[in-house]
Amino acid sequence: MLLAVALAAGCSKGGEENASKPVISSSTVPLGPNAPGVTPMGQRIAVLAILNKRNGIVQNVSLHPGQSVRWKDVIVRLRACETTAPWEEEKMTGAFVQVDVQQPSKRWDRVFSGWLFKESPSLNVVEHPVYDVTPKRCEMTYPAGPAAPAAPVTSSNLSSAKKSGGPSGNPAGNTDAAPATDAESPPPSAVANNAT
Repeated sequence: MLLAVALAAGCSKGGEENASKPVISSSTVPLGPNAPGVTPMGQRIAVLAILNKRNGIVQNVSLHPGQSVRWKDVIVRLRACETTAPWEEEKMTGAFVQVDVQQPSKRWDRVFSGWLFKESPSLNVVEHPVYDVTPKRCEMTYPAGPAAPAAPVTSSNLSSAKKSGGPSGNPAGNTDAAPATDAESPPPSAVANNAT
């Protein structure tokens, strides 16, 4: 009885110590943008295309999140970029961008702030008569992802059972069937006993 009380006290004491520590299992950790092995936001590189619609000139710029670039009277700031993990079905490349344009009064106005997507440019667009910004890529890495799902099991309507075709096991009139082996034919002594 005393031993059971001591064990119960020891278990509850250990349980209290362990209760304050979070328990993380590798199978329950989601593989998102902040998972171990994913490129930290500050080390990612986004390539953006800045289009001047007046003259058709495109300026490609490479930025880390937090950096900005000024091109004539436009400032483009990159706040974040993200690509979907390689094991995901739908591939998306996005960048959170802020676009400021200098007005004739020399005042800077923010004309856009939000996510832009390479694969869906119409999802969110920079609505400005002169400038347009589109993400081209986001250079980042992911850890090795989950294992590929198992191939689906296919069923067929074909039966694996032997076809019966009469007393000898061959269909009537089928002479192409292989002769019976010694294991399938009765021993000669059994045939002789049955014949008498």
